[in-house]
Amino acid sequence: MDFLRSKMNTVENKQYSKDYLDPEKRSIANAIQVFFKDGSCTEKIEVEYPIGHKRRRKEGIPLLEQKFKNNVSSRFPSKQTEAITNIFRNQSMLEQMPVHEFVLNVCYLTR
Repeated sequence: MDFLRSKMNTVENKQYSKDYLDPEKRSIANAIQVFFKDGSCTEKIEVEYPIGHKRRRKEGIPLLEQKFKNNVSSRFPSKQTEAITNIFRNQSMLEQMPVHEFVLNVCYLTR
């Protein structure tokens, strides 16, 4: 990792910093461009509001839900994964459920 880092050159874009601190924008901009030894390079890719930014919640929520389900399914069998993800889809049910009930009835369902 340090070897790769030693080949990188990072440069602050003052406009990105300004836009981040601007309460009306609060952008989290970044850009990347790769230069190769033969002199060629990739196109510069710039993202002002990445997935997860409040201006892109509509795009981000389904990806976050899928990430959650993938992680839960890496630890629990499918029956428990479905139960856990279903409870998290119902915010009011989750907020009213005591922790011990969640642990006993969801996390330790009969396999």
